[in-house]
Amino acid sequence: MKITIAIDGFSSCGKSTIAKALAQKLNYSYIDTGAMYRAVTVYALQNKLIDHSKKPNFEQLIAALPNIKVVFIFNPHTKTSETFLNGINVDREIRTMEVNEIVSKISSIKEVREKMVALQREMGKNKAVVLDGRDIGTNVFPDAELKIFMTADNLIRAQRRLDELRSKGDYHDVSEILQNLLKRDYDDMHRKENPLIKAKDAIILDNTDLSKEEQLEFVLKLIADMQLTKDQVE
Repeated sequence: MKITIAIDGFSSCGKSTIAKALAQKLNYSYIDTGAMYRAVTVYALQNKLIDHSKKPNFEQLIAALPNIKVVFIFNPHTKTSETFLNGINVDREIRTMEVNEIVSKISSIKEVREKMVALQREMGKNKAVVLDGRDIGTNVFPDAELKIFMTADNLIRAQRRLDELRSKGDYHDVSEILQNLLKRDYDDMHRKENPLIKAKDAIILDNTDLSKEEQLEFVLKLIADMQLTKDQVE
């Protein structure tokens, strides 16, 4: 039984990590929806559609949407899908603090979300897909067979993001990272267009004290239980 797996939750909770692991284990496609909004943010920065106060020029960005193409291309060497913006690999650029500080504003724009959601639905229309983001189980695929909502302790999340940035040579203070995460949480939960909320039928995964292996085992068991229940009904 091929299913759609929707993984939502707060930033730096390891959504991408568990989603990638699941996709590899199940031989499913993986779609990092957050990377898509980050790619649009990179486009806005590159084309000076962000002013000195880090506010997007909404009208110009909306007008430019037809010129923005975001795709994922599988890299056989790293065995992961990489994010391409208009034919250029932007996997590194989308993870900077500069993008972190702006992406919530970009993703709150109705027209941006409409375009990205349409792309996400097209990519996942045939099931056998794992998607992670903020509104996958509530808006993009509300009928997904399995919905996970991820969370973790705030300081743990900040340390994870700090480690990720440092691994790429981008150094910041943990308090700066924490402040950015909390602001993004607030923006994501209070935006007008499809805010971050837990779907009623989503299963909470708090991975504060869980290893990557334990998280993967937890979700795989959920899938196995679903299959068992289906077989019993049939």
